[in-house]
Amino acid sequence: MTLSAFILALIGLIALLHFYFLYLEMFAWTTRAPKIFKTIPENLFKPTKVLAANQGLYNGFLAAGLVWSLLISDPAWQQHVAVFFLVCVAIAGIYGAFTASKKIFFVQALPALITLLLIWLL
Repeated sequence: MTLSAFILALIGLIALLHFYFLYLEMFAWTTRAPKIFKTIPENLFKPTKVLAANQGLYNGFLAAGLVWSLLISDPAWQQHVAVFFLVCVAIAGIYGAFTASKKIFFVQALPALITLLLIWLL
């Protein structure tokens, strides 16, 4: 089954979102991130910079996998790779919602779950 252009666009948007997370966590943790993550005390950003960078790297791997799925020409293989990485994104978002902030569910997990549902329905 060939993924529709709409689903491919959603996958691309989710990949871009995770590249943004990579940037934020790896390169802007002490500058831009404090303005976004208001629940974290400002004095914790500098000492957690290395931890955030590690987390950003993982987000980059998720984004790379989603981009890879967009480049695959075989429809079945493309769908399988996209589903795998979308499930990874959803699980990471659900885990983050339970352990860090419920907002993570809506920002990270929900877009992946909606895209997975659309793949399953279409």
